[in-house]
Amino acid sequence: MKKKFLQFALIAFVLFAQNNFAQELYMPRNIKEAYENGTRSKDGKPGANYWQNRGKYNMEISVDPKTRLVSGTETIIYENNSKDTLRNLVIRFVNNLHKPSSPRGSEVSNDFLSEGLTITSLKIENEVYKEDAKKWGTVGNVKLQKPILPRSKTIINIQWNYPLSIESGREGQIDETTFFVAYSYPRVSVFDDYNGWDRLAHTDRQEFYNDFNDYVFSVKAPKNYVVYATGDLLNPDEVLQPEFASRLKKSYTTDEILHIANEQEMKSGVVTKQYDWNVWKFEAKNISDVCFGLSDHYLWDASSVVVDKKTNRRASVQAAYNVKGTDFVNSVKNNQYALDWFSNNWPGVPYPFSKMTAFQGFADMEYPMMCNDSQMDDPVFAQLVQDHEVAHTYFPFYMGINETRYAFMDEGWATTFEYLIGIAEHGKEAADKFYKEFRVKHYITDRSTEEDQPIITMSTQVSGAGYGNNSYGKASLSYLALKDMLGDEMFKKALHYYMDTWNGKHPIPWDYFNSFNTATGKNLNWFFNNWFFTNHYLDIAVKGLSADKKTIIVENIGGFAIPFDVIITYADKSKVTVHQTPAIWEKNQKTAKIILKSAKKIEKIEVDGGIFMDATPEDNILHVK
Repeated sequence: MKKKFLQFALIAFVLFAQNNFAQELYMPRNIKEAYENGTRSKDGKPGANYWQNRGKYNMEISVDPKTRLVSGTETIIYENNSKDTLRNLVIRFVNNLHKPSSPRGSEVSNDFLSEGLTITSLKIENEVYKEDAKKWGTVGNVKLQKPILPRSKTIINIQWNYPLSIESGREGQIDETTFFVAYSYPRVSVFDDYNGWDRLAHTDRQEFYNDFNDYVFSVKAPKNYVVYATGDLLNPDEVLQPEFASRLKKSYTTDEILHIANEQEMKSGVVTKQYDWNVWKFEAKNISDVCFGLSDHYLWDASSVVVDKKTNRRASVQAAYNVKGTDFVNSVKNNQYALDWFSNNWPGVPYPFSKMTAFQGFADMEYPMMCNDSQMDDPVFAQLVQDHEVAHTYFPFYMGINETRYAFMDEGWATTFEYLIGIAEHGKEAADKFYKEFRVKHYITDRSTEEDQPIITMSTQVSGAGYGNNSYGKASLSYLALKDMLGDEMFKKALHYYMDTWNGKHPIPWDYFNSFNTATGKNLNWFFNNWFFTNHYLDIAVKGLSADKKTIIVENIGGFAIPFDVIITYADKSKVTVHQTPAIWEKNQKTAKIILKSAKKIEKIEVDGGIFMDATPEDNILHVK
């Protein structure tokens, strides 16, 4: 009896252990160490020992349109909030991507290339450093004469210059008198709790990882040039003629779309103050980056929109574009809608910044409070691209995502919000069609399927279609599958818990997983493991009917836990559709059984994943004999 009891206890323990240990998600050693050190917590919150570094940047920048030279002077008060003594200072200058010697993810023309950064003066705590940055790539290292002690501040003074490239990428020359100036200043790279200094080079494909800083900066530009930038314009009366300053101020308080400056006014030179140079001053606090654009002929529209109905807080909505930029005529109107919709629907968090400016360029790229979008010659597609870039406000700017390593943490969410706002704008049928064509089809029909890697794979370790699929389509599908399984109310509750917890901080994927587990009160690790840590793909099939014809058997060939509809056509030609959430795959991720509620004779059974496009749709239909 005792022996049997021990055997039973052992079996119970093994089953318990298998059930629980199977739910543990893979963690790299450095991530495990962060949890062990208490900087991160299994409940999805920052740990008791969490810290992050930050800086206060005061910058004076000037742009010479004739030479395309950007020059600047900056003072950084850098806070080392870690327990580590920093003996090196890692400086990041993304624009060195244009240097001929810098590694890049794709070929470029000669017009893309430039000499890169030159440092003319560098002082750290008043110690002079003989560093001209000529040997730097997108990341440079300064060996400190005096280390930065734990929980201390240091003052860094830098004077620098670099030429804008003729060919614009995410920044550069747009036309002869229009420029988009981004990643334009040397900055202290991120020093964090799980990797130390971020030394990964920028190679143009993967995006960015920045600290949350406070910025006060000025941009010196010639007369007749309007400067559009991240942050609040502090001195409109000093740089604009009274009529145009008045129009701009009025736009901050109205839903009416105002033309701050039209083509003729820009040509006539009546918009800006007529000093040889004007100094435009801006401020933005607790933000991960700043950028600006300038032009002497762009049209300028502006309005505002209430983004927080509880406080009636408004955000300024602006657009700067070429007279031929027909897509941008509706930019302000579209962004009024987008900021309102994102604030009140998905993600349902009030737009956190004071402004959003759409600037006509080439990159189709997001920046804090700005997007640099190209002319599409298709107003519907242009709106979708702008929606996508504005959605990035939340990921990675509201949340300090490490896009370099985990692009799916921001691109996947922006793609999801792009789809959801698309339903509101154009209806579900049109949104589904576009999402399938633009976000899923190329992935699921890609002949080079060995590019499929687990989504959790670091973004620097995948390339080509593998990078795009992981970052955008697959990640977005995982979020939409989870939304389907949890239901909108529970999903939004968990999303808000995650966003509220990590706003202004640096979450990693495991913080997302743990946040959703905590907020839902469910162990969703089976789902996260299924979607993020496997080589699964999208492919289900109708395997058949049970012998008694009371159960439909669906096989999950591809492996992803996806939602799907079962469409049953009876012999009398009547139809019924039964929706299955991803929960059907929790216990058995290979086979699902759907119990029939009707005894009527079946003619045909079809499974349809909708936007979860099937790799082999021909086995999704079963004709019952």
